[in-house]
Amino acid sequence: MDKGIKIATIGGGSSYTPELVEGFIKRYDEFPLSELWLVDVESGREKLETVGNLAKRMVQKAGLPIDVHLTLDRRKALKDADFVTTQFRVGQLDARAKDESIPLKYGVLGQETNGPGGLFKGLRTIPVILDICRDMEELCPDAWLINFTNPAGMVTEAVLRHSNIEKVIGLCNVPIGMEMGIANLLDVDHSRIRIDFAGLNHMVYGLDVYLDGVSVKSRVIGKLSDPANSSFVKNIDGMGWEPEFMEALNLITCPYHMYYYKSGEMLEKAKISEKEEGTRAEVVQALEKELFELYEDESLDIKPPQLEERGGAYYSDAAVRLITSIYNDRRDIQPVNTMNRGAISSLPYGSAVETSCVITKDGPAPLAFCDLPVAVRGLIQQIKSFERISAEAAVEGDYNKAVLALTINPLTPSDKVAKDIVDEMMEAHREYLPQFFQAVK
Repeated sequence: MDKGIKIATIGGGSSYTPELVEGFIKRYDEFPLSELWLVDVESGREKLETVGNLAKRMVQKAGLPIDVHLTLDRRKALKDADFVTTQFRVGQLDARAKDESIPLKYGVLGQETNGPGGLFKGLRTIPVILDICRDMEELCPDAWLINFTNPAGMVTEAVLRHSNIEKVIGLCNVPIGMEMGIANLLDVDHSRIRIDFAGLNHMVYGLDVYLDGVSVKSRVIGKLSDPANSSFVKNIDGMGWEPEFMEALNLITCPYHMYYYKSGEMLEKAKISEKEEGTRAEVVQALEKELFELYEDESLDIKPPQLEERGGAYYSDAAVRLITSIYNDRRDIQPVNTMNRGAISSLPYGSAVETSCVITKDGPAPLAFCDLPVAVRGLIQQIKSFERISAEAAVEGDYNKAVLALTINPLTPSDKVAKDIVDEMMEAHREYLPQFFQAVK
């Protein structure tokens, strides 16, 4: 490229942004970024300025010629961008708190990206991401969209099916967190571990795990029965798996599988947690308050270690590793959300899957695993149906499809419960769901 590399980050006022900036600084030699545009909305102006000023100090400390721009004008940021990263939260953490607390009243798990919470986060987010896609078609048609906004699988599904953007990749820190966690379990460097991932976002399995190219799956499965080893992310406490279950499943589970294979226990745990310490959103609000107080310190010019408690550990490693590999046509293997293209035969060709891919300048090429084991195939198909119907509901403003989607989800006990939850959550999130209320009028 003759011109410098420009990246626009939508949701630039996020507490995660210092992770991303640190990643660009570390990999500057292989990815010479020249312009980083951090974008947010008016209600996020104060956070944008706080995080943006920290980003500028970090770049200055590193002595790198990266211009950091702060703006509320998304179109200005998108103009001629090479990569667009998205990490926004419609309704901010207050909306997440409702996603987590309302379902509990109906005896259903409240969680950010699963069940009712995942549905309503998708309903709020998908219209916004599609609006960004329309701007990209006009202002940066050749840019890659790298989406970190949850629910990442459902959002990627919506972009693939309901926009003209083809250069889209969904990204999650769970797979890299699993790699790091297993490296720690085996007391080896992360670079020596590789996992064959296949499935969906927050529903991905490790088909095999390798240490220096040799399978160590049986060793790892044995260790996952220990509660201390069964979760690799900060926001989900491990409970340990039954050894008989893990041996028969013969797959590496991700932390989010606990919501489906241990639904009753996780529901009870969520109820207790809400009473004792509040929802996870309320815990995160307290963490963020502490983080932003740190960010405001004008002497701070590094990413503070407290950020890892936020739940986004390894985000920059995953995001910048991906972007760098596309830019350099590296052809290494990374787990991302992309179009299936027949890699998993029991899922639709055009659907979003989370799977190991060869990363090239033309994007991800999924490894062909042929199909998932029969023990997990049905659950994966059920969650994919939930994602697709949820995306259609979001795009069409279709209330009935929202009820259908939630009824399909395995965390919901009945259509009556689904309707009751949808009714209360629609009203609670009315401000961020105009497509449904316009449709009603």
